Amino acid sequence: MPRSRRRSPARPEPDDSFDRMLAGWKRSETRRGSEWTVQPVSSAQAQKEYVCPGCARPIVAGTAHLVAWRADGVLGDAADLAARRHWHTHCWRMA
Repeated sequence: MPRSRRRSPARPEPDDSFDRMLAGWKRSETRRGSEWTVQPVSSAQAQKEYVCPGCARPIVAGTAHLVAWRADGVLGDAADLAARRHWHTHCWRMA
């Protein structure tokens, strides 16, 4: 008996850029009167070691964490993005 040729569920268009997909994961948060852009980093994406500004301890490569940067800085978006910091998820929640 031949197989039926059903269409698979809708898939994103091939022209969708990687940046557009990542933008869906970003969110805005307000901390201490400032707007922040927060983006999670999965353990598979975490390929370098960073120092968390919340606890001053290392974020070991392969550890899921967050990247946060000011969304309302006076020097513009490029400067805010350059000043981004990698945080342990629990340290960011406590900040």
